[in-house]
Amino acid sequence: MKRVVITGMGAITPLGNNVATFWNNLVAGTSGAATITRFDASRFRTKFACELKGYDPATALDKAEIRKTDPFTQYALSAAAEAISDAGLNFSAMDPFDTGVIWGSGQGGMQTFEEQVTEYVTGDYNPRFSPYFVPRLITNMASGMISIKYGLMGINYTTVSACATSNTAIMDALNYIRLGKAKVMITGGSEAPITPASVGGFCAMKAMSVRNDDPTAASRPFDTDRDGFVMGEGAAALVLEEYEHAKARGAHIYAEVAGAAMTADAYHMTATHPEGLGALQAMKSALQEAELAPQQVDYLNAHATSTPVGDLSEIAAITRLFGATPDHLHISATKSMTGHLLGAAGAIEAIACIKSITDGIIPPTINTTTLDPAIPAGLQIVLKTAIEKEVKVAVSNTFGFGGHNGIVVFRKI
Repeated sequence: MKRVVITGMGAITPLGNNVATFWNNLVAGTSGAATITRFDASRFRTKFACELKGYDPATALDKAEIRKTDPFTQYALSAAAEAISDAGLNFSAMDPFDTGVIWGSGQGGMQTFEEQVTEYVTGDYNPRFSPYFVPRLITNMASGMISIKYGLMGINYTTVSACATSNTAIMDALNYIRLGKAKVMITGGSEAPITPASVGGFCAMKAMSVRNDDPTAASRPFDTDRDGFVMGEGAAALVLEEYEHAKARGAHIYAEVAGAAMTADAYHMTATHPEGLGALQAMKSALQEAELAPQQVDYLNAHATSTPVGDLSEIAAITRLFGATPDHLHISATKSMTGHLLGAAGAIEAIACIKSITDGIIPPTINTTTLDPAIPAGLQIVLKTAIEKEVKVAVSNTFGFGGHNGIVVFRKI
């Protein structure tokens, strides 16, 4: 099959509204968490999140696009604009059917849904729904709007697999290029979940941290005192391109997408398999597809959301595949800084993996002071500060409600 490489990246995150700022803050160990400003969260168990800072959709969108779209689509368009510019693509010189968009979002237009339904319930009895209600709400609109903006007429759809969504989108984009059904794919994910219903729903599940007195220290993956995840928002975009096509146009190549795989836990609606069986098989399959041995992996960006059950099930899978004392492998959990971007998590963590390869730096896991005693002492989890290390192979883990496991492997080229 054809080889696939990354030639462009874009990011809108709680740590910065472009790739450079995001990466610099990630390496510096900066937390994006703070008290929620989007709405009054005083009545909720959790009152903080990792919100975007200083984001202005007008930097990438015109007034009509902003009026017609939910924030999750706005984030997608902004991240895609940076990625496409970064890749130096000239779509006017390409067959429009050669480029597609496969995007991901777990919740879609949650803000639009809440606002419109609230207006209907609390207002008069005239059902004054906006004509843009449905287009703003539906989850596939991000991929649709990216294609409309740039005239991309190839494969186009949106994936949904909860918090594994972005890796699902990346995997699908990879496979379509490998099979010769596209030359370029814009892929990634976006999420705008910091809304009353979304925060309230996760609070009701007791899934989120309640460390309201110290939000910046709330996300503490693998720590004995972890008490749940911190919600985040934003988007990340990748330009995936067929290798020979990228070489022919003289594109800058960041890394290769070497393999990807998905499995299902078939175990529980929200809990991961306690032995990590689905995660284990997904990692095995992704590495086998990449024709790599576990001993060749230098960096693993863990899903590690800072939940009591989820972190340990992932560790169980990691130790069964890599061993309890892998001297070649370093692990970090960047959600400790970005928060959990749900359906956009895999995309932003893909950029962290790619940058670790290009820059030779592994970002840290912040806030973790005392490792859970159930975690083998021989695992090299990068804590507090980033480390310098040559990274030739990086693995990104994502897992989602419903038992979805999505793994992507990146390789230096």
